[in-house]
Amino acid sequence: MWLRAFALASCALGFTPIVPAAPAVHGMVANATCPVILQKTFPRLQDETPQNLCQYAGKVVMVVNTASYCGFTRQYEGLEKLYARHVSQGLVVLGFPSNDFGQQEPGDSKQIADFCFNTYGVKFPMFGKSVVQGSHANALYRELIQATGQEPRWNFHKYLIDRKGKVLASYPSETAPEDPRLVADIKRALAVP
Repeated sequence: MWLRAFALASCALGFTPIVPAAPAVHGMVANATCPVILQKTFPRLQDETPQNLCQYAGKVVMVVNTASYCGFTRQYEGLEKLYARHVSQGLVVLGFPSNDFGQQEPGDSKQIADFCFNTYGVKFPMFGKSVVQGSHANALYRELIQATGQEPRWNFHKYLIDRKGKVLASYPSETAPEDPRLVADIKRALAVP
């Protein structure tokens, strides 16, 4: 209450009031150096430790919804190669397992993590299984869908976010990690500081 009165009085006298720290966003304090789209926390797949996505601020981010028993599951290999090839330049791939499509991700976190690592050697960050479509989509996916107008229609749909948090593009499941257009878009985003 006093803060509002102070701000009104300051404005009346021609001063610009100093505002307090940014408000909480999704249970955490907003961070001026972290884009709003990354100001979210999800459990890490391997051990369910909460992971703040702000740790990826300043990186080019590819977000992909994954599944272990899908015709596109072999894309894990390409995603891992893409990540390994460009991680030193600032690319991070974030995997979000989902059982939304064809019930193709029925396992629990340990089963999914073991499958990803043992079958495809996945080292890029993976998060706990969540919903990625419809009204129950996780907070990140709701924002990605809103920014692009494109909701995942199947497993391995991809979104590309630039270093400043702008959603650049959306790619359907059929777009492989080696796709020349996708790779060109990533390289172009990585070239921007």
